[in-house]
Amino acid sequence: MTAHPPPAAHPPPAAPPGGNEPGGVPAGRRPRTTTRDPEALTRRLTAWLGTRLPGARAVAAAVPASNGMSSETLLFDIEHPDRPSPAPPAGPERGAAPVSCALRLAADPAAYTVFPRYDMPRQYRTMRLVATHTDLPVPRTLWLEEDPAHLGAPFFVMARADGRVPPDVMPYTYEGNWLHDATDAQRDHLEAASVSVLARLHDQVPPAAADFLATPGTGSALHRHVEAQRGYYSWVVDGRPRSPLIERAFARLADHWPSDPGETVLSWGDARIGNIVYDGFEPAAVLDWEMAALGPRELDLGWLVYLHRFFQDLAEAGGQRGLPGLLTRDRVESRYAALTGHPPRDMDFHTLYAALRHAIVMLRVAYRQVHFGEMPVPADADALILHRETLEAMIEGRYW
Repeated sequence: MTAHPPPAAHPPPAAPPGGNEPGGVPAGRRPRTTTRDPEALTRRLTAWLGTRLPGARAVAAAVPASNGMSSETLLFDIEHPDRPSPAPPAGPERGAAPVSCALRLAADPAAYTVFPRYDMPRQYRTMRLVATHTDLPVPRTLWLEEDPAHLGAPFFVMARADGRVPPDVMPYTYEGNWLHDATDAQRDHLEAASVSVLARLHDQVPPAAADFLATPGTGSALHRHVEAQRGYYSWVVDGRPRSPLIERAFARLADHWPSDPGETVLSWGDARIGNIVYDGFEPAAVLDWEMAALGPRELDLGWLVYLHRFFQDLAEAGGQRGLPGLLTRDRVESRYAALTGHPPRDMDFHTLYAALRHAIVMLRVAYRQVHFGEMPVPADADALILHRETLEAMIEGRYW
């Protein structure tokens, strides 16, 4: 998951006190997303490009405004004076016209990382796997660099897709963005096409080809996945206040475990429309594969439904209507069942699990702000979870 700063407006009911914006960010401020110097990074990138395409240089480099706090993104063009033949097989063709690329760089360890490990080869291999076995629009991967000496961490380069992405900050459920301004018919088309991404991914990738994504441990793929999240939570609260609410959510999952978790498929992991580049209202590129794993189909479905509800609840708490007709649970479930023949099961469990996973990430992001002196150590760790009331309602079985 590319962890983004919380939207800096309209605190929901559970926002921390003291005049801060959601997540405890003072008005007009965003938590820092990097400790790296973009200009120095670009110079080092040009030096590295010379080892792959002699004479090439990185130009028009830019860090996206929505750059996350997990792995980092640098957008740039490759410019090369020659047009030799044949073109290099492992990268873009040389030529006078720049080639637009995106670089994904493992998080800077000095930046109090959101996740304990950033496996760029794993993400690169996942994208190539999906490109090989499916008809999904996955960006073309160009190079993987595992030696951290070049940019300070492993990274990979991929072709950049043209299009537009539903924004996270401010969320697309707020007024003033292309998705909010679209017609109901256009949003319906986007929803159907986005659910189709999940259906095709789950149906087309042979699980045996993705066995490198299996979570270590014993038991079912779902059991391993949940235990890995429990380990992540322990890492987040090491030396910090624990969250009684997150621990209650884990207990609720244990008490309502699915009797049959279902078949194991390749799970995208960060399945949400904010990770899709759209050409019009049709997916043009499916991004952010760092959370990919093996697990039941409902892992992705629960995440898709819940992440939209998170943004929708934020909009409503801020006095806006939001997009209540988009990505509703019943429509997502029925669309997916029609495409795959697999009616989603145990969705109360999986939407709760999605909300729990998101809460752990949000807690780490907040503790990151504490680390950088952007907010004080909280008296109540649960107050740092923007969707506290939602998570409480899910635990008590009164949200849906």
